[in-house]
Amino acid sequence: MSRRTTSVIAALAAVPLFVALAGCATADTSAGDGGSGSETVRIGVVNDGDAQWAPFVEAAADEGITVELVNFGSYEQPNPALTEGELDLNQFQHIIYLAQYNEASGEDLTPIGSTAIYPLGLYSTKYDDVESIPEGETVAVPDDASNQARALLVLQSAGLVELKSGGTTLSDLADVDEAKSKVKVTALEAALIPTSLPDVAAAIINNDFVEDAGLSFEDAIAQDDPEDPNALPYVNIFASRAEDADNETYLKLVEIFQTDEAVQAGLQESSGDTAVPLQIPAADLVDSLTTVQEDIAASE
Repeated sequence: MSRRTTSVIAALAAVPLFVALAGCATADTSAGDGGSGSETVRIGVVNDGDAQWAPFVEAAADEGITVELVNFGSYEQPNPALTEGELDLNQFQHIIYLAQYNEASGEDLTPIGSTAIYPLGLYSTKYDDVESIPEGETVAVPDDASNQARALLVLQSAGLVELKSGGTTLSDLADVDEAKSKVKVTALEAALIPTSLPDVAAAIINNDFVEDAGLSFEDAIAQDDPEDPNALPYVNIFASRAEDADNETYLKLVEIFQTDEAVQAGLQESSGDTAVPLQIPAADLVDSLTTVQEDIAASE
């Protein structure tokens, strides 16, 4: 683990959070093994073509675990699929997104391991920098609650909008002070934003979809800081059903993802070297999830 990663973990652990961020057998020695003794684990992901997944599947196989990746086209699908038992794990979301799902659905999916944190970027095919965006233009943000709040914080940091509350991880479009903001903001489904980029001045594009827009991560004209000590709710995670949180096979898969050199190299390749890998104790992830869910409940 890099010195940069270690410093991030220390910062995240030291600073408290202030949060106002797709029917199969579960894995056992008989699930899908054809009598070979190998274990099969179905993992839901968004974009199974990312460079970390092929070496991850190979490394898991070396440990006697057959990983079946189940690809989803949008963020709304993997959590319900995990809840219904169609998956054993998923890995596509940060803690805030999971908290929003649990609160809305009454479910208790839980994080069992961290993967990385990624900066969220603002992109444009019309303007080379934020200062060039004319007043009154429209900027797009994701329409899901957790990513929308984070996107609005990026826009505020870039001087494009002003948020009435000052900005929190629960901010939404209603929090935009239109009279004091330079641009108008519209919300679109995250997967559709890349194809809509030519129709707006700029857009916050989730990392999974940046390359779909024909862009590279270096093209971002603004982004947030993944090393912010208050960033723990935006750490990406492996999630399981609550009753499977201590499953040794699932925890072994987390360890493989966090420590295998080829997997980590693939993670950097697929993120354009923007990923900050993290090995945060599961208990800390659960504590963060609990805090975020409590704040969501209190705001309703």
